[in-house]
Order: sequence, then C-alpha cells, then structure tokens
Amino acid sequence: MTLLHSLFAAMLVAAGAAQAQTYTVLCMKTACGRLVLTESPGKLEVDYSYRNNGRGPDQKETLEFAPDGTWLRYRTEGVSTYGARIDESFERQADGRAVWRSPVDRGEKAGVAREAVYLPVQASPAWAARLAQSLLANPAPRTTALPIGQVSIERVQRLPLPGQPYEIGLYAITGLDLGPSYLWLREDNRALFAQVDPGWGGTLPQGFEGELDRLSDAQKAAQLAHLQRLAKTLPQPLPGLTVIEGVRWFDAQAAQLRGPSDVYLLEGRIAAVAKPGSLKNAAPAQRISGKGRTLLPGLVDMHAHVVPGDLLLNLAAGVTAVRDVGNNNADLAELRGRIERGELLGPRISANGFIEGKSPFSSQSDFVPDNLPDALAAIDWYAAHGYRQLKLYNSIRPDWVKPMVAHARSLGLRTGGHVPAFMTARQAVEAGFDELHHINQVTLNFLVSKTDDTRTLLRFNLVGDKAADLKLNDRRTQDFIALLKKKGTVVDPTMTAFEAQYTQRQGQPNPSYAMVAANLPAVMQRGLLSAEVDMDDVKAKRWSASWKVMVDLLRRMDAAGIPLVAGTDATAGFALQRELELYVQAGIPAAQALKIATWNGAKYSDRLAEIGSIAVAKRADLLLVDGDPVADIRAIRRVALVIQGQNNETRALSPAALYQAMGILPFVPAAEIAR
Repeated sequence: MTLLHSLFAAMLVAAGAAQAQTYTVLCMKTACGRLVLTESPGKLEVDYSYRNNGRGPDQKETLEFAPDGTWLRYRTEGVSTYGARIDESFERQADGRAVWRSPVDRGEKAGVAREAVYLPVQASPAWAARLAQSLLANPAPRTTALPIGQVSIERVQRLPLPGQPYEIGLYAITGLDLGPSYLWLREDNRALFAQVDPGWGGTLPQGFEGELDRLSDAQKAAQLAHLQRLAKTLPQPLPGLTVIEGVRWFDAQAAQLRGPSDVYLLEGRIAAVAKPGSLKNAAPAQRISGKGRTLLPGLVDMHAHVVPGDLLLNLAAGVTAVRDVGNNNADLAELRGRIERGELLGPRISANGFIEGKSPFSSQSDFVPDNLPDALAAIDWYAAHGYRQLKLYNSIRPDWVKPMVAHARSLGLRTGGHVPAFMTARQAVEAGFDELHHINQVTLNFLVSKTDDTRTLLRFNLVGDKAADLKLNDRRTQDFIALLKKKGTVVDPTMTAFEAQYTQRQGQPNPSYAMVAANLPAVMQRGLLSAEVDMDDVKAKRWSASWKVMVDLLRRMDAAGIPLVAGTDATAGFALQRELELYVQAGIPAAQALKIATWNGAKYSDRLAEIGSIAVAKRADLLLVDGDPVADIRAIRRVALVIQGQNNETRALSPAALYQAMGILPFVPAAEIAR
C-alpha cells in the first residue's frame, strides 16, 4: 500500500466509511485460513478462521471504543479448535462498572480505570493488536486488565519493509503467558501487520506472505536473546567434585529405591555411588544434603514439539531430555545446537522425522508427499541427517505404510506415529509400526469403520462417544494386546493430552493442572477454566466413562508387558508430572511409572548409554526431590534441585529460580549447596 493509499484509507475511516483488510493465515508456508478486519470509527469487526491438521477455530469479534480509546464493548462468538463454543462479552456501563460474561465465568467490577483493557479467554490476532495499541497509549508502565491481571508492552526492534514508506516494529507483551507474547505492528499507525509463530506459521496481510521467514527469524532472535541472558545467570557451576550425601536414589533399571548412599559427580558425569561416608579422602568441593530427599535420573518426555518457551519449564520440572516428534527441522536443529553449545538452558533433544501425506486435512510440515516415491525420498533425507525414528501422520495413505516401514528398516530407522486414516492400529502394527502414539489412536482400533475419516475431529469425538461401550476383557482386546506384546510395539499414550478433553466442563478447573494452577499467573489461571469441548450432563457422563475405559486400557497394556514411554504433547514440565500421576491412578505402581519416564525413555530414544539411570560414567542428568515419589508419586512435583552434565562440566539449576523467571511461584525452596 502506498503512502497516498494509506492517507486515503485514513480519510475513509475518518469520514465514517468502513475499511476492510484481509490477512492470510499461513500454516508453515501454506495458506490455511484468513483474518478479515473491517474498521469504522470506534468499531472493529473481525472474522478469523483457519484449518491445520483437520482442525482450527471459526471466530468473529466486535470491539468498540470511545473517542479517547477507552474500551467500551467486546463481543466474540464462534467455535474453538476442538469444537467448544466461543461466546464471550464485555461492556463498560454508563455508571463506570465493567461487566463480563464467558463460558468459564461472569462478573463485574466498579470504578474501573479508563485505561483498563479486557482479556478474552480466546481471541484473534486483531484483538492482540488493539490491545497493543491501548498499552502503547498508556504512559504507565503496566495496564490493568480485566477480569484479572496486569499487562505491559515494549518495542523490541524495528525493521524496514521493502517497497513501503513505513517500518514495522516487533512488540513484546508481558502478562498474557509465561513468556513474552510477540506481535508486529506498523510504525506509522500502530495497526496490525503480523502475528508470527516461528516454526508454525503466522498471519500476514495479503500480498506480504513472503515476509514470513524474515519476521520469523527476527522474532526468534529476540526470544533467544532473552533466553541467552537467563542462561548466563541461572545455572550454578559445580566445579571439581560434588557429593550428594546420604540420599535415597532410584535404580531405574530395577525400578527400586536404593540407599541411602553418597553420589559423587565429576566433570558432568556420575563418578561413584558409595556407602555414606565411606570415601574418606574424596574431599568434595560441594556438598548437597540428601536427607529426606530422593535422587532420580532426569525425566524423559517422549512426546514433545519443542519451542523455546518450553525449555525452562522442562528443566524446572526435572525433565532433562525430550524426544521431539514433529517440528520444523531447521529450527529444531538450531535449537539443539544452541543447547549443546551451552548458549541456552534446556533439555537434551532427540528428534523423530515427521512425514505427513498430502490431503485437505494435512498438518503442514517439511515433508508432505503426494506419492510413495516422494515419501521414500523423505525417509532418505532423515536417514542421511542422523534421525533414528520416523513419525508418520494421519494423511499417510495406508498402502504406503508397509513399503515405508520396510525402507526405513533397511536404513536402520524405527517407525511409529499416528495410525493413518482408514487404517486400524492393528493393521499399522501388522504393517510394521514399531510404536503407536496417543491413547485415543490405540482405542480407535476397536471403534473405527472402513469409512471413518480420522483426519478430522472424529479421531477424538468417536472415542468420547463410543469407547464407554467397549468391553476390554473380550477376545478382540486380548488378541490385540497379545499382538503388541509379540511385536514389542512401544506405546506412547500421552494421557495428559486427553484428560481434560474428555473430563473437563466449562468453568471447572483443568484436572491436569489444578494442582499447580495457584502458582501460575492469574491470567493463566482463568484460561485453565476453559474446556476444549462443550458438554451437557449426558455428554459429560458419557465421555467421562470413555476416559475410564482408556485409563483401563493403559493399565492392561502395562500389566501385559507392553513397553510404555511417557510422553505428553501438552504443557512442558507440568504435563509429564501429571502423566506419571495418571499412570499411578490407572493402577501402575509408582516405581514402574518412574521407570517408564527414565529408563524406558532413554532406551526407546537410543540414549540409554548416556542417560536414563543413576550409574557410574553416565551423564549427571539428575533431579533431587523432597520426599519419596515411590511411596507417593506426587513428590515428583517437589523438585528441589536439577543437575545437568554439560560439556564435561556439572551445573545445578534451582527450580525455584527457573519458575520465578517465568512468573511462576516456586513450589519448594531450592536445595542448598555447601561449598
């Protein structure tokens, strides 16, 4: 748009004519939806919709403002990503009271400041831009938010826009999430230019889609700079010899608690495990008390899609290793390199090679082949780049699976992932799948017909509607579990990813995070009251019964000796802690749950030689928790210290300090290090 056009557009708005602008939503680099803004004096109307991986929101918003910029009204309605109703409103009334209503709450507040802004449960990029404009217009450093919280903004950088007379600015809004929320605004009029999610895609004006990579790179650099500053201040180096004295420690291979023992650490490795006080001349440089505590190998999250904002959350919870099962390959390689070089704090990352078939429901990724030769070529690329396992996704054609698995095996790669549409889990295992992801995908084995398209939300809804009727002691279930046992098929159930979907009702606490919610920022606490799916009494009873069937299926698989790994596909750190609690609730002994999250994770991500157990010469990737998680798995949340062996050095991390850096209240004080 030229300067003359910009001025003409401003004249139209001033004259009362509505002005519309259309933005393209990009999933990776493929158009997958649109955002349409229609602006007139004092009013902004928004139409926002996209589809990726067979799902996405359909949302309309109306925002109204007084001439001085005061927020007068906000209204939004539509359907969220998983089908929940969006229906929310806010109004500043004539007497100065603010009144709001949403699916999760309703309330009012008197004497609201003119500068106050409203934070919806779910909003579009257009709302975020209008929020940014209000924050920039307020001279105070922080702005009151309704229903709760405070928000602030700062400009991170400015960039020229080729061929345009204006620059664009990257702004960071704090108070909406655990880290800054980024947004691009035009510098001439502070209007929305773009909202970018590096590695996923973004929303940009039509005609400017080609700017996605440049904006993503700039935004990543800003976020990484923030994390690099923390990487310099948060770790506590443990030079020389360190001993954790008189500590009970978890023998992951045997799934038993040992000790008390003295555990010695040197140059990033476990140097010795000895009877307390038996190494008389050890002369450690640092001593850490193990009294009343338990030492565990670092936890391994086997189902992650890592973004920079996950790194500290994982470490604070004792997750020192993850397996990424689908990401932008270049972005993930860069992030792994920065962690390995010590530029960033984060867990060790291994990666699966993600391949999706081309269809109207595709999840956009680096490799979305439309034919089998291209799918096999994608496997070649992953093998050449050192990947050891593949993740196949929903739109892979069933007839491709067997030749893809065979080709992968010839190159030394294992294969797993989602069960492709129009295929059962049994058929995928018989075709050679080494691993199945998600408890809903496993449960669908007993529910899908030949015509059920599980590339859509049906893969969730069919389970909720029908799993309650399954009888898991029947021959069909026994035969399927026997097949998994015979083949040695690994199951990554990601229970936490589904717990709330099948059990939470609007306005109720999210069951996966209820135990940590009070420590989270107030805005996040409200967001956790929002359910993914709308349920009436009948549906809630039905879906809850289906969830219990999935939990029972998990128990039966473990009892049969099916190898399980602990993945989450949910909020980093907290979700893995909840995953282990759910295993214990299902009837899996706590010691076995801990083995799944340590030994099994290391074994099935090809890292058992380095991590996964407390053994001499292995990496000193450890967590020290207050209490005994074998007796009470909830102790896994009381992490007093995290230790990492990095580049022949040992370093300690205080979970309390990590959480505080993200605006989270600590759960327990950090263990003291005596020097």
